[in-house]
Amino acid sequence: MSKPYEREQAATPLFSEFPATTYEAWRQAIDKMLKGAPFEKKLVTQTYEGIDLQPLYRQADIDNLPCTDSLPGFPPYLRGAEPLGYKLKPWDVCQELSYRTPGEFNQALRADLERGQNAVNLVLDKATLAGLDADQAEPDAVGQGGVSLSSLEDLKQALDGVDLEQTPIFIQSDSAALPIAALLAGLVRQQGKDLRKLRGAVSMDPLGVLARDGALPGSLDSAYDAMAPLTGWARINAPQLQTIGVQGHPYHNGGATATQELAFALAAAVEYLRALQARGLDVDAAAPGIRFAFSLGSNIFMEIARMRAARMLWAKIVKAFGGSEDSQKMAIHARTSAWNKTVYDPYVNMLRATTEAFAGVVGGCDSLHIGPFDEVIRTPDEFSRRIARNVHIILREECNIPRTVDPAGGSWYVEALTDAVARKTWELFQAVEKQGGLGQALQAGFPQQQITEVAAQRAANAARRRDIFVGVNMYANVKETPLAAPPADAIALQSQRIRELAPHRAAATAADALKQLAQGGANLMEAAIAAAAQGATLGELATALGTGAGVKPAAAPIPAHRGAEPFEALRKAAEAYVACTGAPPKVFLANMGPFAQHKARADFARGFLEVAAFDVIYSDGFDSPEQAADAALAAGAPAVVICSTDATYPDLVPVLTQRLKSASPKVAVLVAGYPKEHVAAFKAAGVDDFIYTGANCLELLRNLQQKTGVTA
Repeated sequence: MSKPYEREQAATPLFSEFPATTYEAWRQAIDKMLKGAPFEKKLVTQTYEGIDLQPLYRQADIDNLPCTDSLPGFPPYLRGAEPLGYKLKPWDVCQELSYRTPGEFNQALRADLERGQNAVNLVLDKATLAGLDADQAEPDAVGQGGVSLSSLEDLKQALDGVDLEQTPIFIQSDSAALPIAALLAGLVRQQGKDLRKLRGAVSMDPLGVLARDGALPGSLDSAYDAMAPLTGWARINAPQLQTIGVQGHPYHNGGATATQELAFALAAAVEYLRALQARGLDVDAAAPGIRFAFSLGSNIFMEIARMRAARMLWAKIVKAFGGSEDSQKMAIHARTSAWNKTVYDPYVNMLRATTEAFAGVVGGCDSLHIGPFDEVIRTPDEFSRRIARNVHIILREECNIPRTVDPAGGSWYVEALTDAVARKTWELFQAVEKQGGLGQALQAGFPQQQITEVAAQRAANAARRRDIFVGVNMYANVKETPLAAPPADAIALQSQRIRELAPHRAAATAADALKQLAQGGANLMEAAIAAAAQGATLGELATALGTGAGVKPAAAPIPAHRGAEPFEALRKAAEAYVACTGAPPKVFLANMGPFAQHKARADFARGFLEVAAFDVIYSDGFDSPEQAADAALAAGAPAVVICSTDATYPDLVPVLTQRLKSASPKVAVLVAGYPKEHVAAFKAAGVDDFIYTGANCLELLRNLQQKTGVTA
């Protein structure tokens, strides 16, 4: 039996035995390690959002922050919209299936619903999103980017075997939301299902389309005139179906920061609230119908903080509109980034998507698409879909994220970063509001300018390899076999879809219903559903509804691109050269002196050059410039890189360069390293360029491809 004093000792916290260390003492230790280098320059990281990330966070960093003592399920929902987070209901596994025909989509959907997916994410093709039937659109719009849908029968085929009372469905419908919703509601009623049990979203986002494409089929007012009856109808008849989508993807895919994406999304949502209020819907009818969609970037903590800040800011906005606590909840769909995915070394995309997905679920998204590793190359196959789906299951079942509500809450770093993200976002949001809202700002070019500036910074950092795309601008695998995308025959696909649509058109009896729909009236959605049930096609519904009416707004589109594309172009140029000549472009490394003298720079130069798929001839060390020059010329390589040390270069570089240029004036000569005091003299001797850490890798390799005949 233990003595009382022994029990007392055991209850004493062990850390009390150690003296408390002050921040000042830590700084003194760090300053000593930095040896005079400035702390702010060496250890404080500035993000693209303009936020300074400290190397250490403390309790003092969050002492005066608002809302850190709030609880999940209560305003401002910083820690989540539900009191138990994912414990009762994990996020929806909401994978996009970008197949081109209803039959192909259904085959993939039914297979995946049996293997972990629990929600339908129906991505529509360009023609459908524009409100056009397959026989009304240009051939290359049919099946481009998603499923071609023209009729209720198409939708029925796409969703065959899916219980719409049990399975949520999400359709981002751009300008075709009202016709698509009519087709969906018609299908639900045809199947004898209850619309009130239909969950998910058939959402429209006209400002997102304007940002992405620079144009709309009709005016913003005509878009809002369709949004209002759709939202009002859903509120009464399908209360679990959201009708307004606010997408951050157009901004993210243009290179925007996390705070820019969030600020512009919030500005869009505010404009929608105002437009619906002007059309008779109060905030408690409109706000619950909004579903936000964000892309998840590679900065894990930034994305977690952004998701938490988003809920807090949206609650603040809806409260200012007079919305109830329930209306202040933000519904968030997330998808892993497309911007940072690569065509080369695509299996690295699995790792990128996994970290992004982790950030999304720790941040508290409601549904999530994890991009298959090959989605930027081709329509994902069964294997890549399975891997992506299994990441959801690993995060849920093996990482056990749902066991804790808001696992990032209380972290000094995350809480401080959440506050910084919220402040930066709010500042930009207010700047958009001062311009009259997002619609006016887009037409004036304000968001485009903001994003272009960041995109240019990202491009410059990628070019100098300060930002890394593993397998593309660094650590390239020149021996890989690129994944092939099967050729797509747009004309054949359109012909197939027209044949499938023809019997439906012949059997349709919707003429009277379409006339009634065109007359408008209070029951617009019911009239549209009735017309769809009688065989009206999506294009006919869109025409009758007048979705292309009014003066169309114009804005500079935000071009979607991937950060690795410029480097991928280098590889593609090299592949074209091989196809033409039968051999890759060669570069000879003139490694001078013993192994230890040249190895570090030779290895660096080889990795640098392989980014553009050069075949690097890695020579043994040479004893003299003459010997190295003779070997390089014998190899027949159109470019030579001299590899040694700064101390030996003055004796080697001029002699070797002049010998090479004398024998072959067109040969490109480069030096591995950047000996500043000798650069001018080496250039005078004929050196074309220098390979070193911090060099503009993209520009140098482009120039080298031109000099060696890879590109014209």
